[in-house]
Amino acid sequence: MSRKEWLTFLLYLAAVFAMPLLGVGATGRRIEPFLALPPRTQFIQPAPFSWQAFCLVAFTVVMSVAPFLRKIATTPRVPRCATPSRQPFPASGWVGLALLIVTWIVAWNRFPWATSFQRLTFTPLWVGYIGVVNALTVVRAGSCPLTSETRLLIALFPLSAIFWWSFEYLNRFVGNWYYPDVQTLSASQYILEATLPFSTVLPAVYSTAAWLATYPGLARGLDRFIPGRVAVSPALGFVTLILAALLLASTAIWPAFLFPLIWVAPLLLMAGLQQVLLGNSTLRRALVSGDFRRVWTFALAGLTCGLLWELWNFRSLAHWEYQIPYVGRFHLFAMPLLGYSGYLPFGILCALFIDCLRSAFDRNEKTLSVGRGKRLL
Repeated sequence: MSRKEWLTFLLYLAAVFAMPLLGVGATGRRIEPFLALPPRTQFIQPAPFSWQAFCLVAFTVVMSVAPFLRKIATTPRVPRCATPSRQPFPASGWVGLALLIVTWIVAWNRFPWATSFQRLTFTPLWVGYIGVVNALTVVRAGSCPLTSETRLLIALFPLSAIFWWSFEYLNRFVGNWYYPDVQTLSASQYILEATLPFSTVLPAVYSTAAWLATYPGLARGLDRFIPGRVAVSPALGFVTLILAALLLASTAIWPAFLFPLIWVAPLLLMAGLQQVLLGNSTLRRALVSGDFRRVWTFALAGLTCGLLWELWNFRSLAHWEYQIPYVGRFHLFAMPLLGYSGYLPFGILCALFIDCLRSAFDRNEKTLSVGRGKRLL
């Protein structure tokens, strides 16, 4: 990894850490409660449900997604010249499926013999899922990240742990989710038990995006989503960075109103850093060329993984719960319905993080492609 990629990650983490603290300091509050381990986010009391806020957020989400859905729906289907040859479901997929099913059963039940490791089932559950979704990609495309980009996928695990810890940190300032039983853990126990499942986030989203990319109809027409090119320059990158920093600080000042920004501000921050330091990213390529297929695919991957995170969280022993202001109704599993919209920008941010790591591998390897041909993503 080059110095620029390291600098991109470090500046991202520094801004995420510092800006909310500056926001807290601007209000005169003590910062100690926001730095406690394990976290104590329940001291933030959520505002009551509001139909006006619910409708406003719902309208914003619909208006953001509607242009993509309209483009997909109005683009004529292109008949395939030939049906791609399907591959057999690989052995790694069967192993992953067995691990997923067994761990799911253990996670949702309270077997006496599983008491000692009941809290740790989330990690093998997601490792099993990663194996299954990579196997499904092999069936449709002949290869997958696990086989064609093995080193990259492995490297995503430690990066993922750091990546999701940054969101856990941001949540301290808005208190949108909390872990009911972590107060009984020591700081070291909490860090260990949390870091293991956090490490599966980026590999799961990337593997899911690769699988979704084998269904071109999901992003039909988005290769020509923006008619003309959008001017993208380093100056725009600096403006984006300043905006992201202000939003991160503002979220800590007005958490009841600006809590959705913890999903938007990090995306703007990473996009700005990549534009200024690296000059390239998924978002930049999309804005310049008008091809939003990768952006949309990763957004869908984030939402898909979000649904599964909430499903498997629903009855697990080590779980989280939500206290979202103004829109905390109409739950699907533990998550209020509108909360799922945060997984869309989250998926795009995952793509930007993967871009950073992938560029380092691309300089050293020339065979990081699906089926030794073009990549799925």
